[in-house]
Amino acid sequence: MPLIHPEPLAREAFAPFGDVLDATGDFRLINAGLCHRHHDRARLDFSDGRAGISIFEAEPRALPYSFDLIERHPEGSQAFLPMTDHPFLLIVACSPDVAPQAFLTNGAQGINLHRGTWHGVLTPLHAPGLFAVVDRIGPTPNLEEYRYADPWTVLAR
Repeated sequence: MPLIHPEPLAREAFAPFGDVLDATGDFRLINAGLCHRHHDRARLDFSDGRAGISIFEAEPRALPYSFDLIERHPEGSQAFLPMTDHPFLLIVACSPDVAPQAFLTNGAQGINLHRGTWHGVLTPLHAPGLFAVVDRIGPTPNLEEYRYADPWTVLAR
């Protein structure tokens, strides 16, 4: 069984797969100077359709975590915004033929997966596993799945 050790989620390491959504770096002061706006943090990219906001409730998992399923959305990007302050696990791959990578958020980060990025299923590590998800709502299917012949295991760091 192949093994993966997750890395802390960092903007540069995650860039080939998507955007890190957090409140770091440059900002604009708004609301009479009482709010930092970290502006335009991700590009929503859809072939057609429109952006929609959904709420996901995912069951928490634990490390070590074994998986054999990855998926991608060829018609649109997909952003995950946790509604709690708990870390979650991200699994991404350039293609099913390339070893997947794992990242662990710090509890104050969301992500936006680029259109077509292979990724694991939503993997919270703590209950309640509640996320706002911004993705494409459209008339055609937007999901492709791939199952590895041998499962991968993500170990605790």
